[in-house]
Amino acid sequence: MALSRRLIPLFLRRGGAGAAPASRALSTAAAPAPAPPSASESEEDSSVTVKGVRISGRPLYMDMQATTPVDPRVLDAMLPFYLSRYGNPHSRTHLYGWESDAAVEAARASVASLVGADPREIFFTSGATECNNIAVKGVARFYRDRRRHVVTTQTEHKCVLDSCRYLQQEGFEVTYLPVRADGLVDLAQLEDAIRPDTGLVSIMAVNNEIGVVQPLEEIGRICKEKGVPFHTDAAQALGKIPIDVNRMGIGLMSLSGHKIYGPKGVGALYLRRRPRIRVEPQMSGGGQERGIRSGTVPTPLVVGFGAACEIAAQEMDYDHRRASALQQRLLDGIRAQVDEVVINGSMEHRYPGNLNLSFAYVEGESLLMGLKEVAVSSGSACTSASLEPSYVLRALGVEEDMAHTSIRFGIGRFTTEEEVDRAIELTVRQVKKLRDMSPLYEMAKAGIDLKSIEWSQH
Repeated sequence: MALSRRLIPLFLRRGGAGAAPASRALSTAAAPAPAPPSASESEEDSSVTVKGVRISGRPLYMDMQATTPVDPRVLDAMLPFYLSRYGNPHSRTHLYGWESDAAVEAARASVASLVGADPREIFFTSGATECNNIAVKGVARFYRDRRRHVVTTQTEHKCVLDSCRYLQQEGFEVTYLPVRADGLVDLAQLEDAIRPDTGLVSIMAVNNEIGVVQPLEEIGRICKEKGVPFHTDAAQALGKIPIDVNRMGIGLMSLSGHKIYGPKGVGALYLRRRPRIRVEPQMSGGGQERGIRSGTVPTPLVVGFGAACEIAAQEMDYDHRRASALQQRLLDGIRAQVDEVVINGSMEHRYPGNLNLSFAYVEGESLLMGLKEVAVSSGSACTSASLEPSYVLRALGVEEDMAHTSIRFGIGRFTTEEEVDRAIELTVRQVKKLRDMSPLYEMAKAGIDLKSIEWSQH
């Protein structure tokens, strides 16, 4: 059907089908075929400029601890609840509410199954940060009359540490346990730190910066013997290592959807029923999630979270083996061409999808800026705005100059061998380039002990 004369100029001006050049905007004649772009124009078209940095296309993604891409199977499960089954799961009077409620409960069962819990022990939230706040503050405040002491570690996620500092302002005492050089907690120190008035022990399952896996079962046993609830932030562990809340003696656990190829904006708090652990809710409202977390449950996000947990349960072993092989490929490829590379954290007790490396005599920010074609980070995305060296690495005893040179490589379900090889190539090239400009590296290779030099300021 021909367009009316009145609509043609507007249609062509907006770049409609067969739109002519601006000089012929009113013509209805077919536009001539455009000349093929030159090589320089093609390069410009494929380049991306963000925040003043120009790169030749989207970089390969190796920052899986910050977030993961949504698995297409997860998206397929979510879409109907955006388009046709959009009812509020708390609406009790019609089909739309009933089918959404059923979907939420099915997802709750999937999350529970992945960690060996009862579905009634799973409470949906907006993410692991909210879970950590409910767990740490909620338990402490509920039992404040009898227990006013919390034990945690120096390498916890910032939201746990900040929640503990908030409690200190309310008069609670907090013990921040150091960790060993490999990032693991000393179990004897933990046992000694627990007091008769200790109300909570909070220790992360898998560290988000260095990937170290804490001995959850042993920690749970100590807490059970002492009669203290054990909370663990398992955002980086869910779907990546086997978790059994009963075998591990976990009383509370924080989970996140977007770390396991699910959507952002949804998480879950595991809260043990027997023996029952009570928390003081941190949010007032309509009493959803049995009063633990008021607010409308976002059905599409929860369905996606449940689907991600189902997929993780089926593919965890395969994903783990594949991540182990790619991690070894990455480490061997870098070490074969670059010396003075240090692995941060235990290699024996580690999730293989996380490889945190320090490169001596290289400034970390310069290395990151040079790796524009690889999306990596120097630590937690939640503290990336800070120029201070990682507090996690400092807690391991890593010297400040080495802590500043750390890079965290994140390997995931969709990472390919080609991407790993490309990351090796670009990392090695940039490290060598920066070391060629470093007088410190030159002095070290000449056998000069840099620590023995007395530097003077001018």
